Amino acid sequence: MKDVFIIADNIFSPLGRTTKENFDALLHNVSAVKEHHNAFAAEPYYAALFNNDFLFSVLSGNNNYTKFETLLIASVDEALKQSGINVKDDKTLLIISTTKGNISLLESEVYDEQLQKRIALHTSAKLVATHFGFVHQPLIISNACISGSLAIITGMRFIQSGKYDNVVVAGADVITKFILSGFKSFQALSSSMCKPFDGARDGINLGEAAATIVLSSVKKNTDNIKVISGAVSNDANHISGPSRTGNELYQCIAAAMNDAGLSKEDIDFISAHGTATIYNDEMEAKAIALAGLTTPPVNSLKAFYGHTLGAAGLVESVISMESLKQNTILPTKGFEVLGVSQPINVCKKIIHKQINNCIKTASGFGGCNAAVVFSK
Repeated sequence: MKDVFIIADNIFSPLGRTTKENFDALLHNVSAVKEHHNAFAAEPYYAALFNNDFLFSVLSGNNNYTKFETLLIASVDEALKQSGINVKDDKTLLIISTTKGNISLLESEVYDEQLQKRIALHTSAKLVATHFGFVHQPLIISNACISGSLAIITGMRFIQSGKYDNVVVAGADVITKFILSGFKSFQALSSSMCKPFDGARDGINLGEAAATIVLSSVKKNTDNIKVISGAVSNDANHISGPSRTGNELYQCIAAAMNDAGLSKEDIDFISAHGTATIYNDEMEAKAIALAGLTTPPVNSLKAFYGHTLGAAGLVESVISMESLKQNTILPTKGFEVLGVSQPINVCKKIIHKQINNCIKTASGFGGCNAAVVFSK
């Protein structure tokens, strides 16, 4: 099968408008998660949210797009500038990853037939595609919190099959009262900054961001990272509670490693989902241990970005790719003492060493799991 290269990428987040700005912030231990007091909740909460002036300065004067669509356009635009690809080419596809899209419109508009059409995910996808001139109808991937990772895997498979030469994969979500109250109803929100894999962890922080990667069958630069393989599975356990054993995520990790032709000794670090909830982190630790990967450093970026939902798999994948390029493994902010039952190697400080392969894992409501392998 064809090799699949990442020839351009972008992260547009409260930490910066480019991948470089974001990675530099992480290197300096800067987090976008802060305490907020607003109409989204009766009590203060911790989240990584955009300053509206910062966001809308990107598309000032254009009122045709929602905040969600503005995020997508800003991120895709930056990545396309780097890529040099022709979006009007018949062999180029746009994939959009999100969980909630324009759900916030339900909080401010009267629900009628017009709003029903406007709020549909495919409406936003078509607006973004039309903005840039993509010739194909865009594909929407919306599968809970693995959406971004699944979108990467889908794009990879399209290129490997020969159907497309280039796939632009973009993901975004914004935080709303509806989303915040939903996670609060699950008692999943932390009352402070989250602590992935830590003994004192008590829940997640939410976040908003957009991220884009451009996949291609043609290598552009010598440092282009490759998407080697990916796999998905489902726990079939519970609508919100993850597997008790971690076996299903382990199956993903094992399948991805097998397809990549890699052994456990070849994995240099793991970019975990690491939501800082009691059950997710325990399940993920069990899966990592089942895969025999208790030695490689494990990190979670949730205390830097919050959980960015449909963008999380993309944001964290882009950071993982930058880690590979810079031979730098980032720490898990908020982690102090191991609080899971398996002896996984949670990274507490920046590590500089030669690294060639990493695994990105993701899990979500409904029991969905994904694992993607990136390599130099």
